Amino acid sequence: MSWFASTLARRLHQRPLALASQWRKSSSAAAAAAQKAEANYKIVDRAANFREKQAKRPDFEPDRPIEVTKHPNPQWTYGQGVDGHDASTPHIEIDPYAEDRPMVNNYRLLISGIAPRPIGLISTLSGDGKTKNLSPFSYFQVIDHDPPMFIVGFSSRPGREKDTFRNLKETGECVINTVSESMIEAVNASSIDAPYGLSEWQISGLHEAPTSTVKPSRVQESVLSIEGKVIDIKEFGAPSEGMSVAGLALIKATRFWVREDATNQEASHIDLEKLRPVAQLGGMSYGRILSTFELPRKRWHDEYPQNETLTNLQHQ
Repeated sequence: MSWFASTLARRLHQRPLALASQWRKSSSAAAAAAQKAEANYKIVDRAANFREKQAKRPDFEPDRPIEVTKHPNPQWTYGQGVDGHDASTPHIEIDPYAEDRPMVNNYRLLISGIAPRPIGLISTLSGDGKTKNLSPFSYFQVIDHDPPMFIVGFSSRPGREKDTFRNLKETGECVINTVSESMIEAVNASSIDAPYGLSEWQISGLHEAPTSTVKPSRVQESVLSIEGKVIDIKEFGAPSEGMSVAGLALIKATRFWVREDATNQEASHIDLEKLRPVAQLGGMSYGRILSTFELPRKRWHDEYPQNETLTNLQHQ
């Protein structure tokens, strides 16, 4: 055998060993990065002594009626601003990307300040159709009605990406279900970080109901369910080593399901007493609707001839 052939054979023999060694190093580094990310991930509140605190609180009143009151200042007029506002109270400026600012501080600031947030309980299927997933999201909102469009945000976390995000990318289908007061314990259970492949339907005890335009099931207990298909998905990348990618999904509704006793003949309204929505607040707090008020939107051409402030603005 020539020197060239001998050298080539030796290198070809050594290459798989080298690749295997590199793979082990890469895998080990990834595992170490994931462990470090998990140690720094403080999003989930451990809720120390929660049972003791809960025992001292008054009982939940499921049938408490929703009261309708006047709006806060019925005498308000154009240009009045906000009564009681103290302009001398300063604000502090925060750089969300400052080197000494932990990510969790941004999280806690935003979820306590952007509140209340509606909860979208989203049902999906894995790409192979074998695994059913059910998970709640408060980075969620309806953004248009013609066509009906929704947006869901997926924050980064240690290790693999969220199952719902993965499923939406693989199948492009989901069902968005509303969350009512009576469902909240089951919905909260569905947020547990179960291993991939386990179904939150069994964990929560919620019941599946059939759909028409998508494969995932809707939640029978929800007053309103929306079948939807993905229009677009954006990924923002992983913020640091060991963390999954963050992203969002834009979803177009393909079918509505509303509980018959909760809507009117035209299916153009949902009774708030039947919906009893639950909103996410800061930390592990939730909000319920106990009172409402009405405040109609007004039109310029109806208002400005009757109001001096608006008339003066019109003629400036």
